[in-house]
Amino acid sequence: MAEERFLTRREFITVVTAAGGSLAVALALSEIEPLQELIARELKLELPEVAREAAAQSGDARHRWGMLIDLRTCIGCQYCVYACQAVNDVPDDMRWNVYLPEVTQTGEPFHMTRPCLHCNDAPCVSVCPAQATYRRDDGLIIMDYDLCIGCRYCQVACPYDARSFNWKAREGASGYQPEWGNAEVERRPRGVAEKCTFCIHRIDRGLAQGLVPGVDRPATPACVNICPVQARIFGDLNDPASPVSQAIKSLPTFRLREDLGTEPNVYYVPPEGMAL
Repeated sequence: MAEERFLTRREFITVVTAAGGSLAVALALSEIEPLQELIARELKLELPEVAREAAAQSGDARHRWGMLIDLRTCIGCQYCVYACQAVNDVPDDMRWNVYLPEVTQTGEPFHMTRPCLHCNDAPCVSVCPAQATYRRDDGLIIMDYDLCIGCRYCQVACPYDARSFNWKAREGASGYQPEWGNAEVERRPRGVAEKCTFCIHRIDRGLAQGLVPGVDRPATPACVNICPVQARIFGDLNDPASPVSQAIKSLPTFRLREDLGTEPNVYYVPPEGMAL
C-alpha cells in the first residue's frame, strides 16, 4: 500500500490559489458540502466544532448592530479613516474604512466612505474553508485569526472590497498613532485577512458595563465618535427607538448592491442629486 501523504499548509494554499482567484471559483467551492471535512482530513486538522459553537453563541441575538452614513453631510475630512487606522492598529498601507470621492449622475461630487457592511448573508462567511470567518448572533461578521489559513477566498468573495490581506509582519506604531487614537486591539499576525469589526471590542465591553452602543461613546465605533459633522450614526437595528433605527425610518436610504442579496447592515443617505 502506498504511503499516505497529507498536504502541508503551504501546499494546500498553493493548490487552492492555483484554482483561480475569482469569485466564481470561491462560490463554486462553497457549494461543495463536504469541503470543510475534506480540508480537515487533508491537513490532518480537527475542526474545532466546540470552539466554533461557543464562538457562534457570542453576541446577543436581541441586538443587530448597524450603521447609517449620511452622504449629504459628509465633508470628506477622512477623520473616520484616521481614527479607524489608529484604534484598530491598521497598517498604513491598508484600509479597514475606505474613502472614495465620487460624483452623482448629475456630476455633483460627494464623499463615499465604506467600512465592512456586516452583511446578513455574507459571501465571505460562505466561502471560508477554515470557518475563520463567521457571523455572530448579533449580526457582526468576525474573524478568528488563529483559524485563518490565508487563502484569501473571503477577500475575493466580498463584493464590496472590504477586506485586506496582511502580507508582512511589522513593528512600530501606525502612522496615525497617537494623534488619532491609541491601539485598542491586538495586532494581527502576518498571513491573515483583515477587516472592519465595527469596533467589536468597544461594543462588547460597553454592553458588559451597561452602556448603549451608538449612544455612549466608550461603546461606539471610533469612526462614529470622531466625525465632526455627525455623518455616521450607529446602533441597534432591532431597537426601533435607537438613533440609527429612527434615522433610517425618517430619511431616504439605500444599501450598496442590494441586488446581490447580501443584506448589508450599513445604510446610506444619498447625496443631493443622486437618483435612487
